[in-house]
Parts: sequence; structure tokens; C-alpha cells
Amino acid sequence: MKGVREIATVTIFGTLLCLCVPGVTGQFDAHSGRKNVIQAFVVPHSHMDVGWVYTVQESMNAYAANVYTTVVEELMKGKQRKFIAVEQEFFRLWWDKVATDVQKSQVHQLLKEGRLEFVIGGQVMHDEAVTELSSQILQLTEGHGFLYETFGKRPQFSWHVDPFGASATTPTLFAFAGFNAHLISRIDYDEKDMMQKYKKLQFVWQGSPSLAEQHEIFTHTMDQYSYCVPSFLPFSNRSGFFWNGIAVFPDPPKDGIYPNMSLPVTTQTVGNYAETMVANIKERAAWFRSSHVLWPWGCDKQFFNASVQFENMDPLMDYVNQHKDEFGVQVQYATLSEYFQAVHNTNLTWDIRRNRDFLPYSSEPFQAWTGFYASRNLLKGMARRANSFLYACESLFTLYLLKYPLGSIDKFWALQNIQQLRWAVSEVQHHDGVTGTESPEVRDMYMNHLLRGIRAVKLVMAAIFQETLTEVESSQITVYNPLGWNITTVINVTVAYSVVTVYDDAGNAVPSQIQKSADSNTTFDLYVLVRLDALSYHRYLVKTNKSTCTNELDSQCLKGQLSYRGRVITFDRKTVGKLKHGGRRLIPLMNECYLLMLNEDTNLLHSITDRSSQKTIKLKQEFLEYHSNGDIKKGPISDNYVFTPNGTAVLVSKSIGMEIVTGELVTEIRQYFYSTISALANDYQYAIVTRIYNVPKGSDQSLLCRRIEQEYIVGPLDLNREAILRMTTNLKTDRTIFTDSNGYQMMKRQYKTYNNNTLARNYYPLLRTAYIEDKNARLIMLSERAHGISCQADGQMEVMLHRRLWNNKEWNLAYNLTLNDTSIVRPLFWLMLGSKSTTSSLHQSGMALEFRPVVVFGSASGNGSQLQSKKSHSATAANSFSLPSNLHLLTLSVPGWQYSSNHNEHMQNILRGQRSQPDFHRVLLRILHLYEVGEDPVLSQPTTVNIKNLLKSLGTVVSIEERSLTGIWNINTLQRWKWRTSQQRDMYSDIATRKLIEEFTVTIQPKELRTFFVYFKEQKKLQTNLKVKL
Repeated sequence: MKGVREIATVTIFGTLLCLCVPGVTGQFDAHSGRKNVIQAFVVPHSHMDVGWVYTVQESMNAYAANVYTTVVEELMKGKQRKFIAVEQEFFRLWWDKVATDVQKSQVHQLLKEGRLEFVIGGQVMHDEAVTELSSQILQLTEGHGFLYETFGKRPQFSWHVDPFGASATTPTLFAFAGFNAHLISRIDYDEKDMMQKYKKLQFVWQGSPSLAEQHEIFTHTMDQYSYCVPSFLPFSNRSGFFWNGIAVFPDPPKDGIYPNMSLPVTTQTVGNYAETMVANIKERAAWFRSSHVLWPWGCDKQFFNASVQFENMDPLMDYVNQHKDEFGVQVQYATLSEYFQAVHNTNLTWDIRRNRDFLPYSSEPFQAWTGFYASRNLLKGMARRANSFLYACESLFTLYLLKYPLGSIDKFWALQNIQQLRWAVSEVQHHDGVTGTESPEVRDMYMNHLLRGIRAVKLVMAAIFQETLTEVESSQITVYNPLGWNITTVINVTVAYSVVTVYDDAGNAVPSQIQKSADSNTTFDLYVLVRLDALSYHRYLVKTNKSTCTNELDSQCLKGQLSYRGRVITFDRKTVGKLKHGGRRLIPLMNECYLLMLNEDTNLLHSITDRSSQKTIKLKQEFLEYHSNGDIKKGPISDNYVFTPNGTAVLVSKSIGMEIVTGELVTEIRQYFYSTISALANDYQYAIVTRIYNVPKGSDQSLLCRRIEQEYIVGPLDLNREAILRMTTNLKTDRTIFTDSNGYQMMKRQYKTYNNNTLARNYYPLLRTAYIEDKNARLIMLSERAHGISCQADGQMEVMLHRRLWNNKEWNLAYNLTLNDTSIVRPLFWLMLGSKSTTSSLHQSGMALEFRPVVVFGSASGNGSQLQSKKSHSATAANSFSLPSNLHLLTLSVPGWQYSSNHNEHMQNILRGQRSQPDFHRVLLRILHLYEVGEDPVLSQPTTVNIKNLLKSLGTVVSIEERSLTGIWNINTLQRWKWRTSQQRDMYSDIATRKLIEEFTVTIQPKELRTFFVYFKEQKKLQTNLKVKL
């Protein structure tokens, strides 16, 4: 989203332009040879949203294709002209479907001359608040792989001008990718005002406290005008510097006349244009320390007619340069790298910003952009689930290629299917995608692309299962663990029969439990305990008895029953407001790790005790709603982006019902929240389903026992309601909460008081992890999708789960951005409680929630081989792949890139026009250290791994190359720029100096993310027995 909101800010701050700005200091300029000359770098660009109001295809048709067609044509006409390209999705579509051979040749030439430059280089400009780390890396890798493969270009600068706030993870991410500088724009208006006033808009950002200067990056914050040129012209009623006007949908006008085309530059107007431009340049120069001014020329959907743009700007810039002595300003077309190179050459000493972010973001006093943390909950959940499927399929396909290189599955077909989901997951990371700030039409586009991609990778996984598993005449459940650790967990499938038995593929009985489904009177929930090695899958066989039981205590139901039977106990509904006090009637429910106490007088949770430390916290969970104004005449509104409640949250429930399902494996609590006392049993808008698991002796309890699983059911909401779950405890937290930054690192969030909108400005994004704590205990929430979260009172956490809004603001109505979301959402959370030591597995548990096992349930097909009793078809017991618990297998994939990892060889291939087939032998491996320095006495230690030994169960490793984050740099040739800082230190070792120790051994430091190309010895011999398990 763009322009419109930011231009509104420009109107507030930028309408008074003056030719002389006090405080501007010039430095000696190498180009002019004069002092006090400001050098303005005019950077032509077009901001093109991969979504937002219009679908990608609509944008391609209306303007996006024309941007690259006309820009390439115009750049070829003038050697001084330049342009930066940002989002790769539009460029790739143009390159593949529109560009002619002549245009492609011209692009190669312009790139060689440095007049066309790719910045960021990802598929999209990803959001920074609600995107998860692995998805960010995916979209960046997708774009970089294309650019390097096609042009040999390796982006080194960011252009994050439109994400709604700036994360502390992003600068570290871009440093890992080899970037030399980072650029941001949307930060809180109060903070930007102060930074402008004291010339603090540029700094060196150390986003990670553990990595500090090793992965710092120079950061430029755009001033109040952001990425758009000032629209105000004192001599015209038209917007300024947008000579091609505004893009028209659905089709470009046949006469070439667009709305709001700027007044042409003529001999009569050039002087006025020059004075306006120079005044703005000087105003901006006053906010920066050097005499170099970045002047972005462009805005949303610009340069679809580059001819009229350059034909007007060329004479204007000539005029300014002809009068540079009078104006004290010299201008030039520039790429972003040229601007940063000029700033770097000043050799100034820069302040350091340590591990602080720029969240939340407010653009005005009552414009806190914290609502989008929870907008379109279904899309947020689908985006993360799709990424989880992709993560699983990538590693499964890699295992298949390594173990069965001569298998019958068409690897080109499989790669194409995987690439379909890579594209969809990358696309939705756009800052108007997963944020939920798009129109319904664009939401549907994202959802359709994700669903098609998921179906595509499911076909690949099913094909691998069918080829590598011995089949039987029974229903089967296939479960794949994509994580780098062995896990013990419980999976759930829906079955039609109440009497079942479950066996593993060796014929051994498996602990399981069956119970009536809460969602249907005709189906049953089957829970199965599964034990899975890292990167392995198992098959479980389900035998059913069609004589469905109706009475849970019937002896016929229990006879020969190997699955435990869950027993449902229904409690009387309790009226809110007439509830008894004191909590004397408490119901205890426990497993080996926790004791939960439920208050039978209220049907609410009363307390949780961590049995290992005997720490108890009182805990009450309630649903509330913030009411929002929908009439702009009556005050500030909430919408897709902003959260502006009318007042404090209001309880939604008049009565609460409860059921408890007891069983040997699972204990389930179902709480139903009714808006009326007389509501029917199924007429609820809110519900909580809580599960704790009883892990049999001899099984690993480390993760499964220590989680309290909660599923919240919310909706459909009434109009202009924003739904929260509030958890009130007796912890002494001083209104401080810890939330994660993109699932990478934790941020301490202390409650702040503002002159306006304090409630909304204390909301923060929750990606995966949040917790509150005092000196005795810590309460953790783990989530599988993004939400908003806040600590509004001592000992409280409130999570915004769902929003349904409408308002009559003309701009929102015009673009259908009112968020009238009538869906029912079911987000999943895991709670953990205990001391810091007993909850030290929070990061591993977070990954286990994010990348849950893939479960395929259905009839087996094939030759009807009988189950061989007591004999397993699994080879996983011999697998040696298992990472230490503080290291996470972030990526194991075969990207299929068509470039040589030798840069010189690859550039020669490009010059010769040689293009190879996808490389199925290069494996991309990423390993992430999950802990900060000092976070845990054991888990925070550097960890040494022998990669050859780690991967020996997959094949024989013959060579390893360490690469930059996206794979396009050999780490030993990457030399990032050094920026002088106020921190006194010796010149530190750059990431390029890291090398593998002998024998394929690498030591991974806290919070390091290491990327490798791994090559295995090729197997030549045809497999004689494919029907075994990986």
C-alpha cells in the first residue's frame, strides 16, 4: 500500500517549501570542485505492489508490463538516465511473457553499464512485522536465484520503503545476504521527527545482540517525504513530477491521456519547477549529515510511460545544473548504489543502533498501524501452513533424490510443483499480502495461489510415499517429520467409526485414543502417539470395527479395544455475572508436567502448576471485544491497517458451557462462550479447546508433556468488533512483555504512555513466541500464525485474534479496504509454564509447532502386500541425522538452480548464452542457532557440527561450500563494506573470513545462520528394492 497514506503525511509536513534552509552545511564536492554544493541523487523508481488493491494480472495488464517496456526503451535513448527495479515478481513475469529478444539484450547491456540496477532483489518487498524468518528468506532467495542465474547480478542494497514499521531482524537478514546498506522509511512519526531534527536518520544498525558488529549494516531512514516526490506544486493545481499521471485500471487509455498528469516542463514552467525541486532538496539536506541527498523520483505505479517522464525531467535537471552556483545544488540521475557509495566515501563516523526495532508504527496521533497484526486471520494461517508444507516437501524431495536417484518419479515434474508453492509463499510475504491489508479480490488471489501450490506439493509427497512404502490392504496414516530432531508427538485424524485399533508397520500396537468429535455428531477424533526420527516418516495402520458404539461404557465397546476411549463429561452452563466467588469447587486435571485447576463455579481455568518446579500461577482466560467507530464524522476509525478502539474492551459472554473429555492419552477441555443466557448449545461465537497429553512411560516427554495445546474458535463477529483473548495472571510483570521478531529473536516490550492512542500503540506483532515473567515463573504462548499482542496491565497478556470492520471513509470504500471479514477462525497455540530453566525448550517447541508433521490419511494402493508382523519396513532406526537441540534445520532442499557456483565460470556461460538444465545434485543446507548469548547456560554455547557425519545417512558427502544467505556469494569472496562507527574496536572479522574447519566441521555461534552447498557422491547402481522406508 502506498502513496495515499504517505502523501497525506507529506501534505501535513511538506506544504511550506522555502528556498533557503538554515543549518544546511556543504562539504567539498568532488564533482563540482566547490564547497557548499549539495549533490542530489535523483533515483528513478516505480513502486509496484504485488497485490494490494489489484491482482498481479490486473496490474500487469494496466501498467506493470509497460513500466519495464518503456523504461528499457527510454534508458537506451540517454546515457545519463538510470532506473532501479525492486520487486522481482513483476519483472520476472515481464521477462518471461512480454519482453522480446531485443529488449532482453538491452537489459543485459543496461545492467552491464550500471544504468539499470536491481535493489533488494526478492520476489516482493516483504512485510517486516508479521512475516516469519524462513518465509522472508524464501522470497529473497527466489528473487536472487533468478537474478544471478539470468544476469549474474547480486543485489547488495535494500529498499524497504513501504513495510509498516521496521523489524530488528531485517538488518541482520540483509547482512547475512551480503548487503552493504539497508534503507527503511515507515517508522513512528514521533521518532522520525526527532531523528530529522538531530540528523540521526542514518546509523549503523546492530539488529542482533548476539551477532552485534559481525552482522551490522548501515541504515538510511527516508525523511518525511518517504519514497514519493513531493506532490505539491506552488504554481499548479496538479501533482508535481508525475508527468505520466496516474495508472488507469483495467486497461490503459487508448488516447494515452491519464488523470492528474503534471504540468509539462517548458521554458515558461522550468524555472518554477527548478525552484520547487531545489527547495525540497535543501529542506531534505538539513536532516542529513552529508551533503549528499537521496531524491527518490517516483511513487506508486509510476513510469508506465517512461518517455514522458524522462522527457520532462531531463530539461529540468539540465536547468538546475546550469544554475548550480545560484541554487547551490547539483543534480544527477543515480542508482541506489551510487548514492550509498558517495555516503560511504565521506568516511563519517556513525552512531550505532543496537537491537531495537521500529515497531509499532504510527503515521499520525490516532493512526497506530497495529491492527494489521491480526487482519485476515485465515490468510495469515494459510500462509504459514503453506510454508510448513513447502518446508516438508523440500526435504522429502531431497531425501528421495539422494536415496533413489534412479527412482521413477519425474524429478522435473516434482521440481515444477515445488516451484509453484515457492512462488505462492514468496508472493504472499508482500507487505500488503500476509498483512491482510489487501482487497477481497487480492486476498482470493493469494489464497488460490497458496491452495494450488499446496495441492501440487501434496502430489509430490504422495508419489514419494507410494514409491517407497510397502503397501497393505488397510487404511493407513503416513506421518513425516521434517525437523532435524527426533520427536514424540500426537497426531489427530477424523474417522467415521468409534472402534478402531492402530498398529505401526511392524504390527505393534500403538497408543491411541478415540472420542466423539466436538464438531460433528457422526465423526470421531482419533489421536495417535507417534515417534519419529529426524527427517523420517512412518506408516500407521488403522483397523476399524463398523459396529459403531453408542454407549462409551458398553462392554461391547471395550472388548478387544486397543484404542483408549475418551469419555465426555458435560457440566452445567454458568451465567456470567452471577458466578460464585472463592473458587472452592476446583476440578484437577493433570499429566506428568502440569496440574490444571478448573473452577466449576465459573467453567473457567483457575490456575496452572508446573509440577517439576511446583510453581503455580493463577490464570483466567476471557474473550473480549474492542468496539470500533465506523463513521469518520464521529472520530478516528479502525481499518485493515490501524487499530483505534472506542474505549476499553468489553466482555462478550453472558454464559459459559464446558465439557471435559478424559482419556489415557489425551485430556480435552471444551469451553463455549455464549453471548446470551438462552443460546442454543451450538450457538456460540467463541470457544476454547484445551488439550494436555499423557506420555506413556518409556517415551520422550521433553516437548509433548510440556505443552498445553489450545485452539481458539472465534467468529463470525458482529460488525466493527476486534476480538481478543485476555489472560490474567498473578505474575508481577510491571506491564512488560517479550515478543519475538519474525521468529528469530526476542524483544523486550515495556509499556509506554503516549499523549494519544496509548492502548493501540502498546500492541506488538506476535509471530511465534511471546511470554511474560517475574522472578519465579514464566508463561509462554507459542503461535502458528501472526497476531497482535499486548500487556495492558500487570500480569496480563491479551492477543488480538480476529477483526471485522467497516467504515465510510471514501478512500477505503473506493478500494474496498474495509475488512468486512465474516469468517470463523481457529488459531492454534501452545502454552508453557515454569521457571526459565524448565521452559528453556521454548525455541525448539516453537519450531515443532510451526513445522508439525505432515499427516496423510487414506487407503493404501498397490499390490496388496500383507502386513509382515513384527518386521518393520523402516530404515529410520539406523539414521544418524539428528541435530543438537539448540540448532534448527532451517533448509534442506534441492533448489534446481541452473548456474555454476563458480562465479567466473557462470559469467562466462552467460556471455556465451549457455543455459544448463536444473542441477539436482546441489543441496542447499541452512542451519540456525536458536539461542542468544547468555540466554541459557548450556543451550547458548557455540555448537560444533561435522556436516559430513550429520548427513551420512543421506549419502556420502564429497564437498561443501559455504555461501551467503541466498546462495549467490561464496562466503570466502564476499567482502561487505565497513562503516566507521562510534564504537571503539579493532577491525572485526567479516563473515567472509569464516571457513570450514578440517573434516567438514563447523562451529555455529549463538544466533548464527550458516548456509552451505553440499555435494554428495552420486549413486550409479540401480536400486533393486525401492519398497523400503527412507
